[in-house]
Order: sequence, then C-alpha cells, then structure tokens
Amino acid sequence: VDLGLSVKWATCNVGANSPDEYGDYFAWGETQPKDYYYWSTYKWYNGSYNNLTKYCKDSDYGTVDNKTVLDLADDAAHANWGGAWRMPTLEEQRELLDNCTCTWTKVNGVNGYTVTGPNGNSIFLPAAGYRVTSGLYNAGSNGYYWSSSLSTDGSNYACILYFDSSGVYWYDSGRDGGNSVRPVLP
Repeated sequence: VDLGLSVKWATCNVGANSPDEYGDYFAWGETQPKDYYYWSTYKWYNGSYNNLTKYCKDSDYGTVDNKTVLDLADDAAHANWGGAWRMPTLEEQRELLDNCTCTWTKVNGVNGYTVTGPNGNSIFLPAAGYRVTSGLYNAGSNGYYWSSSLSTDGSNYACILYFDSSGVYWYDSGRDGGNSVRPVLP
C-alpha cells in the first residue's frame, strides 16, 4: 500500500492471509516460525545471550561484526515473500508514525491500529502479541513489530514498533522472542 511515504507497506503480516490475521512470529534474524522462543533455540546464539555469533557491535555480547541491519538472507519478510520485500528499518517505522495518523480500532473483531498515510491510504496492524518459550502473550491488547535494525543499547536487543490501546512507541526487544513482521517494498 502506498501511504505517501518512502516505502510501500504490505497489507498483512508475514504468515497472514488478511490484514486482521496475526500471522507468524519470528525471532530477530530468523526466517521461520518455531515452537519455542528462547535463547537456547536462537539461531545466532552460542551458549548465552552474551555470546552472539552475528549482528554484534560490542564484545560484551559476543563476536563483533558491527552489522546493525539484517542481511536479506536473515530477513523474515524477504525469505518468505521474496522479490524486493523486506523488513522495515527503524527509520522507516519512525517515518510511518511521524507522518501517519494511528487510530486504535477493531477489524473483524481484532484489536489493532489503523495507520492512515498523508495521502489517505491506510493499513491495519493487528495487536498480535508476542511469543516467549511456547506461550503467546498479550494477543489482542499489544502489538510487537520487528524492524531490521539492531538496538543501539545492546546487541542482544533489536528495535521494534510497540503499541497498545494508549499509543504507539519505540522499544527494544530481546532478539530471541517471537514478534510480528510487516514487510515493506522500496
């Protein structure tokens, strides 16, 4: 959907068939959903959250490679949808919120935000919750959407768009947890 921004936003999450479906959940830098989300099952983990093997800019967290944005091979949107689809950067998520109107609403009984661009077009982001271990938490009340950007606060975190009924925020989330992915096109 062209919202009048620098990228076009997909109408639904990876793994969903319609805007009101939650879709799949992904750990940051992984391209497939799984049954158990924790450091012990995380792809870029080697024994603990502070022994990361990729996407690390601080030796306190593992092997330093100074990568701060996901490679396309590790991007869940690109791996699942192909073509030019990819996960948004933190800057593209910020552009979405800085230039659009966000309204908490229900679509087909599903809570979330309708995000309306400056050109009047809109997308719906369902409050799909998040996954840790084998559980699903806060579905229907909160949304957690990965960016492709590593956190500036620590290499064991990545940046997300987080929301609940009171507003939309920036947040850092542990890379091992399962969050939603909403793709973009350049």
